[in-house]
This record gives sequence, structure tokens and C-alpha cells, in this order.
Amino acid sequence: MIKESELILNPDGSIYHLNLRPEQVADTIILVGDPNRVPRVSAYFDTIEFSTQKREFCTHTGTYKGKRLTALSTGIGPDNIDIVINELDALFNIDLHTRKPKEQLTSLNIVRFGTSGSLQADIPVDSFVLSSHGLGMDNMLHAYKDAPNVREIAMEEAFMAHTQWNTDKGRPYIVGCGETLKQQLLTDKVFEGITGTAPGFYGPQGRMLRLPVQDPTLNDKLHSFNYKGYRMTNLEMETSAIYGLSKLLGHQAVSLNAIIANRAAGTFTKDTKKVVENLIVYGLEQLAKK
Repeated sequence: MIKESELILNPDGSIYHLNLRPEQVADTIILVGDPNRVPRVSAYFDTIEFSTQKREFCTHTGTYKGKRLTALSTGIGPDNIDIVINELDALFNIDLHTRKPKEQLTSLNIVRFGTSGSLQADIPVDSFVLSSHGLGMDNMLHAYKDAPNVREIAMEEAFMAHTQWNTDKGRPYIVGCGETLKQQLLTDKVFEGITGTAPGFYGPQGRMLRLPVQDPTLNDKLHSFNYKGYRMTNLEMETSAIYGLSKLLGHQAVSLNAIIANRAAGTFTKDTKKVVENLIVYGLEQLAKK
């Protein structure tokens, strides 16, 4: 039995942070960072059966072209992803009454609709990127004993050698996307590559305001990294955590990003709202296909 201090439930039986009960969540879940983006996704639903919000975690569950979906906001960063993925898994794979893992486990489809900055000049603003791998610079996954079983160790070693990685920042980890779900979401409209996940927006992504960064050449090294044809395409703050935890728990996960900035070219989209809407429509259409 899992102790009350480890699996925390609200008085109504919902799970602590997400404020959800099992019947309120679909097994295909769209993750977005911004709570205000959830109604932008669910605006395309044919029906909305349930909605709730607690802190930064906003949830809408409904149907799109007959497919039951949940749109859920995570907030920013790998630490929030740790909460979201673990609590989603608990809703499906732990009996909340007995506090014991179920014998029959459910594999979820988890898709991130995010925004990101491209590291490659040929991946322009207003395009889409699917993350073949998440490269975590955040250390979160190392808290889990079985993490080495899902990591791409050889790719990690190549990355550390290429970047002359400072181990004071911890060891980067790399995890691949869910291949089955990828086949449903990848078309010729989408770029594919390694997505870097940073534990912050400024220094960890090489931005300097008043504080110098440890490695001012890091973005150039990211741009030039290539492992067996896989190159770094973009940089954000959630994908590696989603991939790592999902793969450990037996779920399919894919990250789709709308490119709103091109770090190599120094450009930024003229219409953030439009490119995000385009990504939402694209992702929903692909998920609704049989």
C-alpha cells in the first residue's frame, strides 16, 4: 500500500495537484504549458464534458471528431512535468481506494503542444518540429532508479564530448519519443530532430542579461551537434522530462513544437497566436485519425 504522504488525495478523492479523478481524464492527453492555452485547444472540441483548474494545472476533457481527449496545462519546467506525468499515471494505474498499483496497466498517449526556439537556420519561425529525442539538461530523471534503462547512453556520451560538458551542471540525459505515436503525428509538414530541455529560460539557454553564463558558446555547440543523422533542432523546458517519465511508466509520448523564434537567425514570429493555432489544428487532426 502506498502511504498517504506519498500519494496525496484531496478530500473529494481527486489527486492532489491536478485536482482530477480517474473518470475525468481521457487516455489521450494534450499537454500545454500555459493554462490560457487549454481553452484555445478545447475551443475546437465538439463537446466539453469536464473542466477544472488548480494552480497552473487547468484541465478540459471532451471529444474531437469522436475521439475523447484531455487538454491539460503543466506550467513551465521539468519540475512541473514530474508532478503532471506521475499524477496522470496514478489516475490510471493505481487504485486510489486501495492505494495499490493495478495488475492491468494502461498505456497513455501524451502529446505536448508547445512553443520553442529553433537552433537551425533552415528551420524557420512559424514551422513545426517533432522531437525525435529529448535531451535533458535538467537532471530530473536521475532521481529515478530505472532511468538508465530508457536512456540513449551512447548519444549522451557523444553530446558531452562534443560540447565539452561541464559536469558541475550534472549529466545530460537523452530519451527517445514514443515511436508508435510518432507515426501518427509525423508528416512532411513537420521537421524532426533532438529537442534540448533546459532547467531555465535565461542562463541555462545561453541568454545573458546582467549575469554571465558558464559557457557562452553552448548554443553554437548545440547547433553543430549531430549524432547518426540526428541534429539538435530546438530548445525549450519540458520535453526530456515528458519523454523520460513516460517511457519509464510505459506510456507513448511525443512533443510537437511551434517555432516562434530562430536563435540562429535572430528572428521572432510576427504572430505567435497564429502559429500556435496552426499547431493545435494540425495536432488535433492527426490525433483524430483512425
